[in-house]
Amino acid sequence: MKILSVFGTRPEAVKMAPIVRLLKQTPVIESRVCVTAQHRQMLDQVLELFEIIPDHDLNLMREDQTMAQISAGIFTHLDPILADFNPDWVLAVGDTTTVVTTSLLAFYRKIKFGHIEAGLRTHNKWHPFPEEINRRLATVTADLHFAPTTWSQGNLLHEGIEPEKIFVTGNSVIDALNYVARQEEPKEITELLRKLGVNNRRTTEPGAQKLILVTAHRRENFGQPLENICQALRELASRDDLQIVYPVHLNPNVQEPVNRTLNGVKNVTLLSPLDYLPLVHLMKHATLILTDSGGIQEEAPSFGVPVLVLRETTERPEGVEAGTLKLVGTETNFIVQEAKRLLEDEAEYAKMAKAANPYGDGHAAEKIVQCLLGVGK
Repeated sequence: MKILSVFGTRPEAVKMAPIVRLLKQTPVIESRVCVTAQHRQMLDQVLELFEIIPDHDLNLMREDQTMAQISAGIFTHLDPILADFNPDWVLAVGDTTTVVTTSLLAFYRKIKFGHIEAGLRTHNKWHPFPEEINRRLATVTADLHFAPTTWSQGNLLHEGIEPEKIFVTGNSVIDALNYVARQEEPKEITELLRKLGVNNRRTTEPGAQKLILVTAHRRENFGQPLENICQALRELASRDDLQIVYPVHLNPNVQEPVNRTLNGVKNVTLLSPLDYLPLVHLMKHATLILTDSGGIQEEAPSFGVPVLVLRETTERPEGVEAGTLKLVGTETNFIVQEAKRLLEDEAEYAKMAKAANPYGDGHAAEKIVQCLLGVGK
């Protein structure tokens, strides 16, 4: 069986890495990897971390390129690879421009497409943008749907997908997280924690320095929502018992407001984007995480870290239902209020910290590969 795995961003690479590694180890499968490099540097550090050498690298990242331009590049450069390799299956994960374009190309060539992390929905085409429409389109073209949870399975069934084409596998991000968390903590994180005076462990003890990790970079939060988020962080930073660490995305729409509002503010540390290994280890030490990232919503509960989601909607409501996540939107006062509540109310904090992670058991890759072997060519 010939399988081509296609991905282009760091989150895709993280989620595909355990699957790609297992495909390579499976004798009856000829596995190849194609990266679009929709992200470049952030993608490369994940490839190195998981020891993945792509068979094809489209190297399409360009400064300030539009979604139309990256789509055109994928169409033009991936199609000849499909024609030459002629795989039995093409696999892609999630909801990026790489995913939706790959799914269409597979359809045009009548190659079976397996969609990993299928069935996530907010039912709002603009939130998140453009991911909600990307994943809906990928669903239409997919031949197999690897749903991370029963909730995402239910979305697919509601949309008329045949039950026999849906497999609930858990999310492979937990497989990747477990692999990375076992590795030695990078010195840069140990030194950062020492410099900030944060104990080398999570704490909610009164008076102790508590670490809040922040990631905020989604397109729908550009403009006033991100301004509000930055103002909330500025207010929280006035507390003497907090250290806020914010790895800032390189997009100018993020860099400008974050640096203007937070650069030089006491108790706020702005970092360049972190590689995945140090980010995971920083998460392990956080008392609280504020994020608009999808992946961190799935990862943080494995470490017992409560997450306040800086979005109006989420395609991961399982975490909200389980109590590991709380939607707080982008209004300054509400963000501050909810963060303070968790920092000051031990019972409320414990309720979120002890909730079980609903996103998988760390064996998603095995289940996905077994499904492909069972279905065959």
